[in-house]
Amino acid sequence: METSIMNDLKTVLKEYDLEVYSIRTESYKGKKGVWWVHTPDGYKILKKQAYADTTLKFIISAMEHLMNNGMHMPKIIKNKTGDKYALLDKTAYIVSEAIDGRTLDYSTDENIKRIVAELGNFHKASVGFKPPQSCKVRTHLGKWPEKYKKEVDKLKGYYDIERNNKNHSAFGEEILREFPYFYKRMIDAMKGFDGEDYHQWVKEVEELGGLCHQDFTAGNLLFTDKDEIYVLDPDSITIDIPLRDIRKILNKIMKRKKKWDLALVKDILKWYQIKNPLKKEQWRVLNPTLTYPHLFAGIMGKYYEKREKTWTEKKYLSRLKEMIQMDKSQEIIIENFDEILPL
Repeated sequence: METSIMNDLKTVLKEYDLEVYSIRTESYKGKKGVWWVHTPDGYKILKKQAYADTTLKFIISAMEHLMNNGMHMPKIIKNKTGDKYALLDKTAYIVSEAIDGRTLDYSTDENIKRIVAELGNFHKASVGFKPPQSCKVRTHLGKWPEKYKKEVDKLKGYYDIERNNKNHSAFGEEILREFPYFYKRMIDAMKGFDGEDYHQWVKEVEELGGLCHQDFTAGNLLFTDKDEIYVLDPDSITIDIPLRDIRKILNKIMKRKKKWDLALVKDILKWYQIKNPLKKEQWRVLNPTLTYPHLFAGIMGKYYEKREKTWTEKKYLSRLKEMIQMDKSQEIIIENFDEILPL
């Protein structure tokens, strides 16, 4: 590790009442990083944040709300002046307790049930959250119709350009074949997001408060010997309807299965419903959420914007075919939507 960042870490840690034996890098990407700090009282976690302290205030207030409502998250350690983070050259650093536990995975239904149940607990605990006035609020609430329309217009533009090209790459040929099918699904999904069910749910969260983790994955959960699940890495936490996290966790699990599994989706929604019961009209918003081909849209955008600088044409094509297969395997869920609902 560069001497300069190590000196920065030592300077930050002087603001804490901690005796430091050693510092070990977990990950470091310039603007953000995670380090293990060895102290006489065991290990602590030091994180360099990639965003302003006003955003960090939002994240900390969200964490505190969740913990006050029963969620297990690593406790933040205050510095000598009682602040919950330290500032160095306008960059925020936060120190928290290190949690001893094992990560869960998606290899068994029992593990999936634990993860999904904890997601239900998370959303239930988030109700009532109101961000402090001094923070920069992070929210996606009510923005879905605008976000999807913008993405669809952009993808349609790439498709039109591809269609007008005289020559096409193998990726382009695949897009010409598949885009009309997925475009229809995109349009159908957007009609759903413009519907009353979505907007009513947004209104409820506006009034009652609610949070989404945005990365509620097996790798961000620790299962302890006390049978507790700790939720890690709340850096992307945002205000939104719970469906944002539900859709993401469904995608994660099904991608590992290589296709959508009707029986497992049904079980996942049932396990979630036990912990955080949703109304039928709220579950209906899942229909457009699943109809929208997120994986196809994601890889198409990446290719035409060349976002993955190290990927070869071959890798882009291989990934596109995988995503097409995954999104098309959703048809069984969309066609049997009423059957998967836990009500």
